[in-house]
Parts: sequence; structure tokens; C-alpha cells
Amino acid sequence: MNELRNVCVYCASSTQVDPVYFEAADRLGNILARKHINLINGAGRQGLMRHISDAALKAGGTVTGIIPRFMVEQGWNHRSLTRTIQTETMHERKKMMIEMSDGIIALPGGCGTMEELLEAITWKQLGLCLKPLVILNTNRFYDPLLALLGQAVEQKFMREEHRAIWHVASTPEEAVDLLYAIPYWSKEIRKFAAI
Repeated sequence: MNELRNVCVYCASSTQVDPVYFEAADRLGNILARKHINLINGAGRQGLMRHISDAALKAGGTVTGIIPRFMVEQGWNHRSLTRTIQTETMHERKKMMIEMSDGIIALPGGCGTMEELLEAITWKQLGLCLKPLVILNTNRFYDPLLALLGQAVEQKFMREEHRAIWHVASTPEEAVDLLYAIPYWSKEIRKFAAI
């Protein structure tokens, strides 16, 4: 079983999404806190980022938010996190979020969330990130992306072995259980990086 001290959660900042997504974020934040796992996220003050952070803190957990300085200057940062780390760039933020975590969960989100998820998948494909990666497919949100990734494999843009880079969960509970169970990726996968 993997040791989980810090889990990175990619999630959206939109306040307009269906309540089912907020409920999943709240449950995930609560679960991480109860398991004494520090939540790492993008330090946003609204949307799913706000909800998961508030849920974790309310349950007695800790939250590390990582956010570029320009976002802080815009007032977009959550001001009650356990720890906030400011970076100079978005790239530095994403790199730090991956490096500080023991596992990654992607909640539904827009372009920013999907870009973070796809970068993490790419890093695993290249053997740069060996950590378990779970896509939380609340309300079947990620079905089109999962179909596209499957098509990339079927049409030989990716190898069959690459299907094991990500795992899919339907509930927050299943997502955390998967992080404990998924074996760490092998750097040997680099030999399969190219088709």
C-alpha cells in the first residue's frame, strides 16, 4: 500500500457548475482530512478549489495552496489555507504541485484543469512522474476525454501500455482508495515513450 502524506488535486474555479461537483469536492476534502493527508491545490478562493479546501480545513485537515504571484495580486487566492506558496510562473506552480505530492487526483474542470491533467499524463509517459494518477469522473464528466485517450491508443498515437498511466474513479472514496493501491510507475516506461 502506498504511503500518502500529500495529495495534489486539480480542480476548477468556476462557481456556476452543477451542485454534484461541489458535493464531490466537499467529500474528497473531508476524506483527505480524516486520513491525515495534506491537500495540495492551486490555492483558488472560489469554485471547486474553494470547496475542497474549506471541507478539508473544516474537518481538521491541512491545505497547501500553490499559486502564481500575479493571481495573488488579482486577489484570486484563498486567504485561510494552512500554507500558501507563491510562484513566479504557472509552469513553476504545476511542477511544484506534482513534485510535492504522493499522488494526484483530477476533479472535473475547464481548460486549466485538463491541461494540468494532460501534463501529468505526459510526465508519466516520459517517466518524469511515477506517482499514482486518478481521474475522478463525477457525473461521467470525463467520458469524452477518456474516449479520446482511448482513440489515441487505438490509432497508435500512444502505446497500449500507456492505458495504465491513469485510473478512473466514480466516487471520491474510490479515488483515494486507488491512490493507495496503484503501483508506482516504472522509469522503464521511457523505452515505450515513442511509438
